Amino acid sequence: MRKLSVSAYKEVLLLLRDWGGLAILFFMPSVLIITITLIQESTFKAVGESTLPILLVDEDRGEIGRLVADNLAEAPNVQLITEANGQRLSQADASKLVSDGKYQIAIVIPEGISEELNGKVAHNVERILGEFELTAPDSAAQRQRSEQWEAKEIIIYFDPAAGQAFRNATKNNIEKMLSKVEVEKIYHVFIDQMELENDPGLLDGEIITFKETIAQKGGDGIIPNAVQHNVPAWILFGIFFIVVPLGINLVKEKNLGTYIRLQTSPVSYSVVLGGKIVTYTVICFIQFALMLLIAKYVFPLIGLIAFEPGDQLPLMILIAFVAGLAAIGLGILIGTVAETQEQSAPFGAIFVIILAALGGVWVPTFIMPEVMQKVSAFSPMNWGISAFYDVILRNGTAADIAWPLLFLLLFFAATLLAAILYHKRHQAN
Repeated sequence: MRKLSVSAYKEVLLLLRDWGGLAILFFMPSVLIITITLIQESTFKAVGESTLPILLVDEDRGEIGRLVADNLAEAPNVQLITEANGQRLSQADASKLVSDGKYQIAIVIPEGISEELNGKVAHNVERILGEFELTAPDSAAQRQRSEQWEAKEIIIYFDPAAGQAFRNATKNNIEKMLSKVEVEKIYHVFIDQMELENDPGLLDGEIITFKETIAQKGGDGIIPNAVQHNVPAWILFGIFFIVVPLGINLVKEKNLGTYIRLQTSPVSYSVVLGGKIVTYTVICFIQFALMLLIAKYVFPLIGLIAFEPGDQLPLMILIAFVAGLAAIGLGILIGTVAETQEQSAPFGAIFVIILAALGGVWVPTFIMPEVMQKVSAFSPMNWGISAFYDVILRNGTAADIAWPLLFLLLFFAATLLAAILYHKRHQAN
């Protein structure tokens, strides 16, 4: 134990000699967790709360154009714009304003859509009522006319910088609104054709509504927020970030001759590695605690929701410990294989970023292409973040995170064994 403690003390001295590197080790992940969480929180608010200006070009000048304008004007968080510089917008004007990036979306109602829709709806209603012998049957001319109807296209211009998710959400909302307009039109034509004096009120109120509930084990269905998604992700990134200084220090020992002096002392290689594991495990816990303190006390000061681990803190500590071991094993392997700091530092940093991207820290794995989802299953960060999410978002128990933790332990054992075998082979040569 004394040799192990001295070996760990030696690692602490190496870290303390580079205050700049030590500061970056803790500073960079702290900046990332604040910045990324703020950006995502602002994005959620932008989608749900900010006002979205929409250009509307009504070339129809009829009933449908008016209904679309009324529905857009009544929609929450929508600013309807039909004029520019005091002049009614044309399709060319709207296209240019959107392509220049001044607006994100423009809707063009084509000419004749009201007449086309009214004629088609009236014809279809008459056919249906004709089946019940409430109106005269279709003539050959009317049937020929119905075959000539084509769907009118409402053109939607999007800013080239608008993301695919934004475009899909906007198109879905517009299609939903237009479907409502068509249903109302068909409904009123039925009333007119049947010569009803009073509106039956079939469209009053909603028959079917939706309730959003988050499925959690023993949970209360509270919708997770950006903080709960980002805190575990960046805790994991901060833990794996120790790969960089650990690899650099190993290379320093080889280049400065420190390791040769260690070999001449009565200390086994396992004790040397044990000192590194102990020291960097403590560093991982400091990183973990720092991230939690920022999420709990700094987030409320910048307008974010405070992160409260609650009863899940012991399991989070367990995950951080096992993830730290995996990161230490990777750092030891990189430092053992690398010959220079120029090899170790860039490779370690870039490799951690790749693991983070594959693991779902940057982008959730469920929206990745299928081939990337399969690849991400082999990322230790994916195992760690899955364990964190099981605990924080799904109210999971220790049994629920057993497999991810086992994979992380196996990764630690495999990287450590690979480093030992490489070291022995290198020494033999």
